[in-house]
Amino acid sequence: MMAGKWQAGNLPSELTSLIGRRNELDQIRRACRRSRLVTLTGVGGVGKTRLALRAAADLRPEFGGGAWLVELSPLDDGTLLPHAIAEALRLTDQTTRPMAEVLAEHLFGREVLLVLDTCEHLVSACANTVETLLAAVPGLRVLATSRRPLEAAGELVYAVDPLPVPAADATDVGSQDAVALLAERAAETMPGFQVAEHNEAAVVRLCRRLEGIPLAIELAAARLRDFPVEHLADRLDDRFATLEAGPGEADPPWHQALRTAVGWSHELCEPAERLLWARVSVFAGDFDAEAVRHVCADERLPAADVGLLLDALADESILTWLPTGAGERYRMLDTLREYGAGWLRTLGEEERFRRRHRDHYLALAARGVAGWLGPGQMSWYDRMIGEHDNLRAALEASLAGKDGEAALELAGTLAFFWYGCGYAKEGRHYLKQALALDGEPGPALVQALWADGLLAATQGDADGVVTRAAQCEAAAEPGDAYAAMCVKALRSSAGVIRGDLPQAMAESQEAYITRWNGEELTLAGLLALLCRAHALTVDGRVDDAISVLDDLRALCDERGEQSMRSHGDLLRGQAELSRGRLDAAVTYGQAALRTKRRLHDSFGLGLTADLLALAAGAAGRAERAARLLGLAQRIWSTHGQAQANVPAWVAARQECERQARDTLGDDAYRVAYHTGYDSDNDAGIAYALEPEGEGLPNGGSPL
Repeated sequence: MMAGKWQAGNLPSELTSLIGRRNELDQIRRACRRSRLVTLTGVGGVGKTRLALRAAADLRPEFGGGAWLVELSPLDDGTLLPHAIAEALRLTDQTTRPMAEVLAEHLFGREVLLVLDTCEHLVSACANTVETLLAAVPGLRVLATSRRPLEAAGELVYAVDPLPVPAADATDVGSQDAVALLAERAAETMPGFQVAEHNEAAVVRLCRRLEGIPLAIELAAARLRDFPVEHLADRLDDRFATLEAGPGEADPPWHQALRTAVGWSHELCEPAERLLWARVSVFAGDFDAEAVRHVCADERLPAADVGLLLDALADESILTWLPTGAGERYRMLDTLREYGAGWLRTLGEEERFRRRHRDHYLALAARGVAGWLGPGQMSWYDRMIGEHDNLRAALEASLAGKDGEAALELAGTLAFFWYGCGYAKEGRHYLKQALALDGEPGPALVQALWADGLLAATQGDADGVVTRAAQCEAAAEPGDAYAAMCVKALRSSAGVIRGDLPQAMAESQEAYITRWNGEELTLAGLLALLCRAHALTVDGRVDDAISVLDDLRALCDERGEQSMRSHGDLLRGQAELSRGRLDAAVTYGQAALRTKRRLHDSFGLGLTADLLALAAGAAGRAERAARLLGLAQRIWSTHGQAQANVPAWVAARQECERQARDTLGDDAYRVAYHTGYDSDNDAGIAYALEPEGEGLPNGGSPL
């Protein structure tokens, strides 16, 4: 794959200032230039992530392919590590190829810095994946954070120590990093707070007792609005002395200091705050207040109190408040989540609240599938993307507990998410595990088999589609009309992939006959109509194809559905192109492109870019055609299998390439093609959406 210009990356902006660490940053930057794999190690809360992000931001100009953060703390399944990296890179691939192979191909020729954050629970998977990628991609460098080394080949380990604390005889204590951090964070919650003669001794004692660990200091600073610093220092002294009386197990000593600080902060919480801290530990990534009410509230923790308790935990730095466009969300640092999870186990409530977490996200998935084919589709897209970490956690809890029914139901219900939000490969990963639990025949098994067959179709896996169709038919109860439609849609899809037009037509017949019978709109029924329209177009029966697509569009418009409608617009553009109506082909293609851009549908983006290239070529605009072909290939390179290997689509693109090259000549074609390929996706799509009225033989009107 040819290298192109790439976006700068996804590093988050800093929300607070970084105190001190100049020497460490200099050493880390030099280490990254010297070694292709650098791992920052140290106790939780010592500041590994913060240092890695600042170092990566400083190094970013040296990497033409950008610096990319991959957050691993929400991930429990190491086999999904390559998927998490791809997701961070905004790389979508729906083929059956191993994701590590796809990553290596995508990154080859680029200079990229990957920041793998929080690797300690996935050390083996991280080591294997990093070694594979580094061997395959010469321009790749990895900066990892972990409580222990990855022990991968060529790894350079940099141990992150706590912040310096004042010595016993220090005079200028305010310049010491630990004291400076406490003062700055305290001033954020208590404007005007300063280290002065009246409190200096207590501040020094507090920072020394906390061993300079940034997380511990920030927890203490958050409490200074409620207690004088002298009071906090005394309480911490008392608690630490009690702990020190027991057997020592901390080496280095600040491990015990961190446990002390977190436990001390826990003690300072009100009982209801401690209970909520424990219960929200079942969430992965970030979460909203509504989810907390559903999962965590009961007679001991009334739902009406949850909002105020969340705010209190955020004020105390136990939770991080995250304002987003979709509303307020919260996140918990790993160290604090682990403490809460331990407390939940001590209370004997871990299994109960993990089950409640799973049930909440199963209910969310059920609401999502009910709302997906309707006017709230875009809102559901945003919501499900935001809940991805928790959906994974719910699935992994079901699989780990060998709860076949729940795993099948959740993985199958999420068919709309796997298919509509671009996670076909991950969906098949979970569906394979759920189906291996040997669920009983019935609706849940039928839905899971249909979901896996649908995803196999997006991957161009005709054999997998046919296998799942047969299994779906066998698992269905007699007279199950929904299952029958799923089976027919799968078999029609297999016909499209194999170029078997009679099969595609025959298996889509029932969907066509019953399209206006008033029954609930389903993905299966709409997919069958799309397969029928494709087969009719390829067979030369374009007017019949357009009639099917007009009906599909009307069905979608009645309900406000946009995703499948945009598939219909794409096929309508192909149909119009086949009968020489270039203006209409462009109009429908650009309409499809706008929706597919909103849904980040790489499969649809690739096909629409191909369609617009074909239309430009047919209009005699060879340079535009070559540029759009380059854009399409760039998109396909992030998706995987170009044109899903559908024979008609592959042949049409190849013919467009030949004609553009013949018209322009090799050199001019190459320049135009690389202009499209080397542009980033946003710029390329903006170009594809430019008006095309000029030069169209039948006077097309631009959008």
